[in-house]
Amino acid sequence: MLLTSSSSSFLRSAAVKLATGRNAGLPRMMAATRTAASTTTASTSSSSSSSFSNFSWVAPGLAMGAMVGLSAAYVHSSADPEIRQQRELQLSSLLSNLSLFPEHQKTASFFGGNTTAVEQAVKKVEDKFGSYWPRNILILFGPPGAGKGTHAPKIVDLLGIPQLSTGDMLRAAVAAKTEVGKKADAVMKAGGLVSDDIVVGIIRERIQQDDCRFGFILDGFPRTLQQAKALDQMLAEEGASVTKVIEMQVPDAVLEERICGRWIHKESGRSYHVKYAPPKSMKLDDKTKQPIPETMKDDETGALLMQRPDDTAAALVKRLQSYHKETVPILKHYAPHGIVRQVNANQGMEAVWKEVLEALSARPKQA
Repeated sequence: MLLTSSSSSFLRSAAVKLATGRNAGLPRMMAATRTAASTTTASTSSSSSSSFSNFSWVAPGLAMGAMVGLSAAYVHSSADPEIRQQRELQLSSLLSNLSLFPEHQKTASFFGGNTTAVEQAVKKVEDKFGSYWPRNILILFGPPGAGKGTHAPKIVDLLGIPQLSTGDMLRAAVAAKTEVGKKADAVMKAGGLVSDDIVVGIIRERIQQDDCRFGFILDGFPRTLQQAKALDQMLAEEGASVTKVIEMQVPDAVLEERICGRWIHKESGRSYHVKYAPPKSMKLDDKTKQPIPETMKDDETGALLMQRPDDTAAALVKRLQSYHKETVPILKHYAPHGIVRQVNANQGMEAVWKEVLEALSARPKQA
């Protein structure tokens, strides 16, 4: 297989990004492979044909070259030698057994701008990962103010899997008028509470969508031991199970300052804090030294920020009592599986993220 220096540099660059965590995770590896192969194809197609008249460019070979390079970066992106060895064995087995192309496509010329073979190759590898690798199903726990809203999007970007909120899923199911959505809508219109069976049914519907094929992150569910058991049963019927439970821990005394100083941009969910992350527009009252509400505006849109009604010291006490009462039994439920990890969220953001990464890459503990 022959590559120009520019295409080789591109693949090396993509591999470096992968190794540094910017494209970590199998879904990201696939996306990076697709980008590398497609970009090199376009670059080659735009070159003068006379400059390369003596070469035969093979799309399958380039796709495989990109996959091999990025796979190596993925293997070595972990500092844990055991994890590297496991990844090496898994990826070596996969790459050595791939039969990506029909015979007639193996001599496809890049000069015609033929990206179909590359796309089909990457799609086939994606399908294999989606079909035969276990889903990465993560549950993220933490008391209000622990930092889930800060770190969950980073996990989404890192792993390439969506964060699922029960509230968002419920509203989407009702709007789409799915069978489960109709049931939920009828209950809510009657003033009742949506049952665990309906919520689990909505999750079942949502995880059938293509963006969940490699896994997903559950936010706000399960809240009770009963819900956890119902979730486990549903996942078992789908041939899956929870693979990681991460609890972000912060002392209750610290949370009051975090919560009571929090302001939110409702439309986007962006969060600000009067002490740790104030909006640029914030001004304090000369007497009370508290923020003037009219000056609390979103940095990007200029829209007024809001405080949640339950972001008060009095409400926080009740919320924390409820959280601890409900969460501890769930953690005990999953602990025998060796998948529960705790993260000290009472430290700087970078230090918290480092512990999150360690929790994500840790192997299940032996019971």
